[in-house]
Amino acid sequence: MMVPVAPTFPGPPMRYNRLIICFALVSCSCQLVLAQAKQPDPNRQAAERPLAILQEMDGWVSLFNGQDLSGWKGDTAGYVAEDGILVCKKGGKNLISEKEYSDFAFSFEFKLEESGNNGIGIRLPENGHPASDGMEIQILDHHGTKYVGTADMGEGKTRELSWLKPWQYHGSVYGIVPAKIGYLKPVGQWNKETIIAVEDHIIVILNDAVIVDAFLEETRPVDGNEHPGMRNRSGHLALAGHSDRVEFRDLKLVDLSVAKPNPNFGEDNQPPAGFQSMFNGKDLTGWKGLAHKNAIERRKLEGGALAEAQSKADDVMREHWSVIDGVLTYDGKGQSLCTARDFGDFEMYIDWKIPPGADSGIYLRGTPQVQIWDPWDPRTKPGDADPANSQEWVAAYKNGRNLGSGGLWNNKRWRNAPTVLADHPAGQWNRFLIRMVGDKVTIWLNGKLIVDRVKLENYWDKTGLVPLVRQDQIELQHHGSALYFKNLFIRELPY
Repeated sequence: MMVPVAPTFPGPPMRYNRLIICFALVSCSCQLVLAQAKQPDPNRQAAERPLAILQEMDGWVSLFNGQDLSGWKGDTAGYVAEDGILVCKKGGKNLISEKEYSDFAFSFEFKLEESGNNGIGIRLPENGHPASDGMEIQILDHHGTKYVGTADMGEGKTRELSWLKPWQYHGSVYGIVPAKIGYLKPVGQWNKETIIAVEDHIIVILNDAVIVDAFLEETRPVDGNEHPGMRNRSGHLALAGHSDRVEFRDLKLVDLSVAKPNPNFGEDNQPPAGFQSMFNGKDLTGWKGLAHKNAIERRKLEGGALAEAQSKADDVMREHWSVIDGVLTYDGKGQSLCTARDFGDFEMYIDWKIPPGADSGIYLRGTPQVQIWDPWDPRTKPGDADPANSQEWVAAYKNGRNLGSGGLWNNKRWRNAPTVLADHPAGQWNRFLIRMVGDKVTIWLNGKLIVDRVKLENYWDKTGLVPLVRQDQIELQHHGSALYFKNLFIRELPY
């Protein structure tokens, strides 16, 4: 049998084939470059969530009226209002806010001249230095000729060099945290910046990109010096002039300081200003059943497996959770109730009531738990007499419930108990205010501070090495007891 042979061609067609191959290689390279160029910027992606949260917030107040320096003090001669713009004049120094702020988001626009230098001081004490007694976020044209130059490397080669240290570039927390670069607009153009300070968490967003994201308690200042201002919980804002002309506009701030621990809500299930309802007082809208008892396994569910597990969990939810007279009510025979949405950093009010001897809790980001139980339940065996004195009462408590509700009970290394017993007797309403920033939790029970910035450990990781997830559902824990909840309100905090 003859085997067909592919025809051969003389030189020109072979060169033509090589040319086709070269074009194909060039085309593939171009496509690869284009694909790489289209990769999303992780710093811009990181800015989407905090900016979206801030966009939805009410309560923004202007810090500059466009006409004069009302609300400011300090070097009022070095700054002037010009056509709705706040200008730091040549020679201008520190302009200080009259008010003090603790947790906030401060948004503003600025425009620099060549090599222009200023700064934003935060949590600054009276008469303090912005960069040491408080914290100073750099405002700087770090491309300016004052800070860069050309070095002769020999053999006709040169290299652009900067005299700046990493923590001096624009947006850096001076001396403490260096900023990412590449997002500052050219001199003469307006830039938009947002500085978020919530507890020890500092975020700087420049032109829709996160350039600083740091938890101060986990940060060693990069310059190696002591910065006592890192520990401040409140203070003044400052425009920290360095004698250069810098223009500012649209200066506004939203207060993110701690809400009142035990306010009077008035009508049940109607949120206070700045908060959103998690429970409407009428039905289970916004809630779902527990798709899997183990959070790690639950997070692995996807597609059809997730839909099936969630459908079954929702059926169980509807059998055992209901709304009676505006109260979210559980019969004790089903499973935990979960928010349909995930949450990260937040403040949350929740009113709860339990019958004598009951046990429950609140999972934060799907993680156990803020404990709820009856401190006066001795847990004696049937037929045994109640303890006769305080020593016997303490001895009778084998699980710490005598210390009260609100502790992070599943912690193994950090504190797991409340600092004070603040419960109302079983059958009466109690109120939590729970604040979560990063992995730190602060809790008030019936107006009393019982947990102060304690780390919530990742219960699901038995190695102790995997950090707490950054966002997940909130759960009302099933523990075999009847439960009652109302006035569930949440305020998301930007991160």
